[in-house]
Amino acid sequence: MTENKSVVRPAIVGFLILALITGVIYTFVCTGIGQLLFNHKVNGSIISGTANGQEVSYGSEFLAQPFTTPEYLIGRPWNDGAPTNLNPVGNEQAALVQERIDWWHELDPQNRADIPMELVTVSGSGYDPEITPAGAEYQVARIARERRISEERVREIISANTKDRAFGVLGEPTVNVLKVNLALDGIETE
Repeated sequence: MTENKSVVRPAIVGFLILALITGVIYTFVCTGIGQLLFNHKVNGSIISGTANGQEVSYGSEFLAQPFTTPEYLIGRPWNDGAPTNLNPVGNEQAALVQERIDWWHELDPQNRADIPMELVTVSGSGYDPEITPAGAEYQVARIARERRISEERVREIISANTKDRAFGVLGEPTVNVLKVNLALDGIETE
């Protein structure tokens, strides 16, 4: 019985010390470093701008926003509950892709160019905030026509919101859909 008491007390003390270190101190240190060095990112990478003299938050730089009207740049399809790991050559995936192709043709009947693959397939997360420059270029004429601005102006806005490859070699260039749409609306973001 006395042997059990001699084991219990160090176990409880050890548990409390580890709980303090890993549950409190470590958490505060990591949070503090994150807030100090990466404040924008650890707080959600929120894109905000000024509208009517007031600062407004529009969304996260890293989460897609749903745009489906012709005057906006439209991103990848949303993961609306459908699986994102369908067989790429399966019938279910083919039907979904054809449905999305039909949607694009209905949205812009004048555009008969090949639709970039990312505009008809869901990303792994289902909430990808970026598309390729080819996916953006596919939409330039429609956006310009709907907004009654030049295609060159739309391209300038897209170019200003295009991120190049990491370190010049990793990944592909990407266009942030939310940032482009805010710029098209004349909203200056930070």
